[in-house]
Amino acid sequence: MFLKSSALLRILFHNQLWKVKTKEKKVYLTFDDGPVPEITEWVLDVLRAENIKATFFCIGDNIRKHPLIFEKIIAGGHIIGNHTFHHIKGWGCTASAYFQDVEDCRREIEKYYKINSRLFRPPYGKITPVQTAGLLKSGYRIVMWDIVSKDYDQQFGVAKSLQMVTENVSKGSIIVFHDSIKAYDTLQQLLPKCIEVLKTRGYTFDVLN
Repeated sequence: MFLKSSALLRILFHNQLWKVKTKEKKVYLTFDDGPVPEITEWVLDVLRAENIKATFFCIGDNIRKHPLIFEKIIAGGHIIGNHTFHHIKGWGCTASAYFQDVEDCRREIEKYYKINSRLFRPPYGKITPVQTAGLLKSGYRIVMWDIVSKDYDQQFGVAKSLQMVTENVSKGSIIVFHDSIKAYDTLQQLLPKCIEVLKTRGYTFDVLN
């Protein structure tokens, strides 16, 4: 997984969104893998207190298990994206099986979310050209990232994660966090610090669409 997208990467995979073109000093916070009890709710509390809207790439099976938490994300005015139903890797998966998993997630999302969101992020960033082409043909916008916080890797540590975000951020950066069990210990320290630094530097926050 690329932790920081390069200009070359964005050119080679130009049909995927790595960074938003903007002259404004905006960044885009995204959260993968929820909804998860306690963790997603804590993230929502932080965002509410900071008056920030974000984009949540949700796993369909987690929506199925925790619909009330999913509804809290929606009620908070955040944007929802598809992260497959089972959090599957595109590499080593047939296109038909991959499309079905994305479709299963879409159906779960649309039980509660009435906006026709076609945002999609491939788990692990692993998606084949055939899968990419099929999803684009179906109207999806494939969202990658400019910066991965690496909050899921506790050996990486809060300090390095904070450095990863704050030293690489620029106008239009799409930043990946995770509202997951694996990331929670780091995220509790990392997210408030990242928001504080970004606000101090004059950044504002927006959602993807």
